[in-house]
Amino acid sequence: MPVNLTANAISAINAGDVNSKPVVQVLDIKLIGTTQERYRLTLSDSESTQQAMLATQLNDRVKTGRVRKTSVVQLIEYICSTVQNRKIIVVLNMETIIPECEIIGNPKVIVESDLGVQKTISNNGNLSAQRSALASFANIKNLSAQNSNNSMQNYPPAIQPAYQPPPNYKSHGAIMKNEAPARIIPIAALNPYQGRWAIKARVTAKGDLRRYNNSRGDGKVFSFDLLDSDGGEIRVTCFNAVVDRFYDKIEAGKVYMISKGSLKPAQKNFNHLKNEWEIFLETTSTVDLCPDEDASIPRQQFSFRPICEIESAENNSIIDVIGIVTAVNPSVPILRKNGTETQRRILNLKDLSGRSVELTLWGDFCNREGQNLQELAEAGVSPVLAVKAAKVSDFTGKSIGTISSTHLFINPDSAEAQTLREWFDQGGKDIASQSISRDNMPVGSKNEIRKTVFQIKDEGLGRSDKPDWVTVKATITFIKTDTFCYTACPLMIGDRQCNKKVTRSENSRWQCDRCNQEFEECDYRYLLQAQIQDHTGLTWVTTFQESGEEILGCPAKELYMMKYEEADDTRFSEIIRNCLFTQFLFRLKIKEEFYGDEQRVKITVVKAEKVNHSAESRYLIDLISKNSVFFEQRKP
Repeated sequence: MPVNLTANAISAINAGDVNSKPVVQVLDIKLIGTTQERYRLTLSDSESTQQAMLATQLNDRVKTGRVRKTSVVQLIEYICSTVQNRKIIVVLNMETIIPECEIIGNPKVIVESDLGVQKTISNNGNLSAQRSALASFANIKNLSAQNSNNSMQNYPPAIQPAYQPPPNYKSHGAIMKNEAPARIIPIAALNPYQGRWAIKARVTAKGDLRRYNNSRGDGKVFSFDLLDSDGGEIRVTCFNAVVDRFYDKIEAGKVYMISKGSLKPAQKNFNHLKNEWEIFLETTSTVDLCPDEDASIPRQQFSFRPICEIESAENNSIIDVIGIVTAVNPSVPILRKNGTETQRRILNLKDLSGRSVELTLWGDFCNREGQNLQELAEAGVSPVLAVKAAKVSDFTGKSIGTISSTHLFINPDSAEAQTLREWFDQGGKDIASQSISRDNMPVGSKNEIRKTVFQIKDEGLGRSDKPDWVTVKATITFIKTDTFCYTACPLMIGDRQCNKKVTRSENSRWQCDRCNQEFEECDYRYLLQAQIQDHTGLTWVTTFQESGEEILGCPAKELYMMKYEEADDTRFSEIIRNCLFTQFLFRLKIKEEFYGDEQRVKITVVKAEKVNHSAESRYLIDLISKNSVFFEQRKP
């Protein structure tokens, strides 16, 4: 297909043109960058050449071969930026006209001097001079050595629109770089090579104002997340004086026009959005509220993961989750390590995957959405809850918690919420789900491995590099009551409670040596040593907080007060006796540990459930059926 390249396209783009949609030829493609794949192109309009950078969202055009050396393309969206005193065309969108053809015309290389005055190296008919000027072109051998007037091929007109000269903006004295209003571009097209840009987007999350202190002094910072009509997301960060300008102006849910900021690589340790860049606003930046609602920009964008996938999610990763709220615990005060107090509330979510997970609400979430959820639960309603940006924790099994950029949506209007509601109302509420929290066993075939007490020792369980996880049906025969719990530190270290043992100080306050803090009240946590027995033998196990409550049926603090404050030995003994000779399904974690110079196998109870005789009977019948099939197959 013969084609003409757009005459003077390179010069026009350098002069500020962004609208003519020129047809140009790709003379060279080079992959640059080590941490981030980027492609540098050399573009030609048959007379001049110019280097260009391909936006990362167009990388697949090169990888799939749709754009290659000598391809003829039409630039749809582009802008010329100055980088290190050199002009570079940033290609945001383009279409391939001809995948491959011979080099068109006799292009010249544009060279920019230190003063920014453009010069050209022309082809005067000497082949060696031409090669020197176009040495970066891999296809230079296709260039003719004859005079350019005789060697140019005659192509009929192409499809591109006629070139329009750049707008003639009103003069205000000294020549400005570019007085045209910045074009609105998609968030996905943002990159550091653009000199002028504007985006129109909705604020989906606004972070808290944080203060910090470093070697340069005190400072303050806050961030907010943006979403545009194309689904692009990006984080915006403000520091110090810029905080004073924009913190009160930014509201979650509102749409803004934002321009004149700098783009830097996103810090993935703190930024969960799917964008390689982050905007840093400056004193010259503009943030204008759009008064009219833009329905084309969604209010939120989710990427939900089933609860069963949280089990394999990395610790501290950020995910979106939706589920039915099946339990809401009261909000409780928690002391942080710095001595300040915050609130904590724990919920339970379940979904169609057959799993449930604990969601921990922190701070204001407890009294806003948390209080609303508690009132719904008390009224017998199990609402749907969508969680945007929850943080995964593996402290006790797998759980999720809120962070400053988390958003909670109760009974959202979405297809996922509707599906969950129909499933729950049509029988899902009666389907048992397995919790992935509280240090439960990993998923897979190990999840239902049944062993006897004798097999634990006989098979050497727990002596490999990783712990063994098994289920044992056994009876509690003895519980040590002299040290059944300990006084624990209630302070928070990050998103985890300290839980280290605390002691009384001289002023009768509780003191934690790890946190170096004192406080009026402490926590009480179970540390039970118990003996369990089945028909093959007996063994000692250790039980901590949650499983201790499942066995004894009351909090550790209540039992502690009963024995040491109220001295009610009769009631205390009755609670202990009621647990003895009761049959449980114990889910055990077995791991060899060092105690001084001695190696011992430690068996920890991670969950204890009283035997449900109906479910256990079904399990045994199923086991008998499987074994019958196995033996039938082995018969000669």
